[in-house]
Amino acid sequence: MATYRRALIPGGTYFFTVVTHQRLPFLAHAPNVHALGRALRRVRSTRPFSMDAFVILPDHLHCIWTLPKEDADYSSRWRDIKKFASREFDRPVGVTQVWQPGFWEHVIRNETDWRRHMDYIHFNPVKHGYTTDPSNWPWSSFPQCVRRGWYEENWGISKPPSSIIDLDCE
Repeated sequence: MATYRRALIPGGTYFFTVVTHQRLPFLAHAPNVHALGRALRRVRSTRPFSMDAFVILPDHLHCIWTLPKEDADYSSRWRDIKKFASREFDRPVGVTQVWQPGFWEHVIRNETDWRRHMDYIHFNPVKHGYTTDPSNWPWSSFPQCVRRGWYEENWGISKPPSSIIDLDCE
């Protein structure tokens, strides 16, 4: 059996996919999304990272982080985020597991790769049929990215950008 080795690059920029246990829709409930936000802020206050983009869907999330210059430890950050969020999650009686073990990461290699993954993140609610307009999805960094001038307001309405047609990070 092959052993998976994570790419550890101090100061690196990474794309992540984190999935709920059995793809249960824990993140369809606003209180759980807020608990996840508190967990992210709590961990970021003691173990800094910057987040360029995120999207939260009912059963998974995607985001792009950049770690501090001498730091490559995203795994313990995700462990703590999942732990802190899970403690607060509203879930059915008897359900103990909230997250799938681990997560999927991809090292962002260059500007083109960063742009493709940014597009993938922001188009994801449209891809999954939750909306036809990325600006209408409430749990996304898309509006902030529009304000920064990274996207036009009408970007991605119903039609996937050509940059992500062959990209599948689920």
